[in-house]
Amino acid sequence: MYPFVRTARIAAAETRKPPQGVLETHVLPLTCLPWDADMFWEMNNGRVLTIYDLGRTGLAVRTGLWRVLKEQRWGLVVAGASVRYRARIRPFQRFEVRTRVLGWDQRFFYIEQAMWRGDTACNHALMRTGVTTKGRLTDTARVAEALGVDAASPPLPDWALAWTGADRERPWPPAF
Repeated sequence: MYPFVRTARIAAAETRKPPQGVLETHVLPLTCLPWDADMFWEMNNGRVLTIYDLGRTGLAVRTGLWRVLKEQRWGLVVAGASVRYRARIRPFQRFEVRTRVLGWDQRFFYIEQAMWRGDTACNHALMRTGVTTKGRLTDTARVAEALGVDAASPPLPDWALAWTGADRERPWPPAF
């Protein structure tokens, strides 16, 4: 089940913190709860993606995107993701979700996220996300303007560009 209460608590807590810039790293301290775990008593890989939602929620609140979404009646969508898993997070372990916007193109925002347990990077994700208006993607320049950000994106790192290029080559719909 989606953690609606946890999401609401995080959104409320983040509104009481000072604003942050769109390109700054957002840090969200969390604890792995028993219902985040799978049968191997570690955070479920699907739950990792849900926890990343929480990190993006915190970032949206602190950057003002949350407010702009409500004002404009915009929505959010994840259009692609690549996740690398390296270390387990077990119930009751504390960890941080670090979230930052790497940059954007005309259609999508590219967000880097990682979960850290102390000095250990447990997993890492690159998310291709969009803002929607009536179910259609909103031009990122329009979103950047609404946030008071220069429409020019910082250059995406080579590894992120390589992923977007590889994803463009992938057949859609799948061939089976």
